[in-house]
Amino acid sequence: MSAAAGSRGARRRPSPLMLGCLLVVAAIAACAATGTLLAPQDPGEQTLLTGVQPPSGAHLFGTDDAGRDILSRVIAGARAALVGPLLVVAGAALIGILMGIAAGYRGGWLDALVMRCVDMMYALPSLLVAIALIGVLGGGYYAAVGLLVVLTAPVDVRIIRGATLEQRALPYVEAARTVGLSQRTIMFRHILPNVAPLIVANSFLNFAYSLVTLSALSFVGLGAGPAEADWGRMLSDNLQLIDANPVAALAPGAMLVLLATSMNLLGDRCYERIFDRGRR
Repeated sequence: MSAAAGSRGARRRPSPLMLGCLLVVAAIAACAATGTLLAPQDPGEQTLLTGVQPPSGAHLFGTDDAGRDILSRVIAGARAALVGPLLVVAGAALIGILMGIAAGYRGGWLDALVMRCVDMMYALPSLLVAIALIGVLGGGYYAAVGLLVVLTAPVDVRIIRGATLEQRALPYVEAARTVGLSQRTIMFRHILPNVAPLIVANSFLNFAYSLVTLSALSFVGLGAGPAEADWGRMLSDNLQLIDANPVAALAPGAMLVLLATSMNLLGDRCYERIFDRGRR
């Protein structure tokens, strides 16, 4: 008995890779929460006389062509890297919950209508659509966030609908119908808690996708403005400084890779835990 309990405890213990991912996300979240308090200098302060400088004691990551401290701008950029994707995840999850559970539980014409709309959205190349629409309507970080909510929601709708279809046939739903509970109560007080772990796991993956997409839009000049501390915009602006100060471009790029990879791995781990729990 003790050996079995010990083996279960060993399986529950997070791996060093997962701990590393959690530390990366926690560090970036701390930078986002404190804003510029952790930054050694004002991230927006320009010192044209300083110009581009390689890493030194005064500027650990060097400076860009406007004399701004790269380390300070990387720290300040953590807020945009978290806030935008979190808004996309929350908005897409809300749409997915409302439409996915309703379509999966009620079925009929509502399910057919919702799924045809989802299929139409799936047929569109989301990144190209985002570039085209933002280019026509005008750039802006939060405009890109709003558009990504619409383009990401179909993924959540399809996943939540599929999970709801599985739950609809289970005995606890039949029992709830038998005692006369309303459809709204069954959907949101009984089915939703059972599909919530899947929604959380999918949100990690949506976060990584949104982070990369928003950074790509900023990279091509359709997201954050040139004066904003945004990792995608910094990567674009500082590519020309690769010879004078390589860290100016490598630092924001590395932060994007670390955060996106960490969120992807955490999302994959959540999926594995949900699958293992369902199999047991």
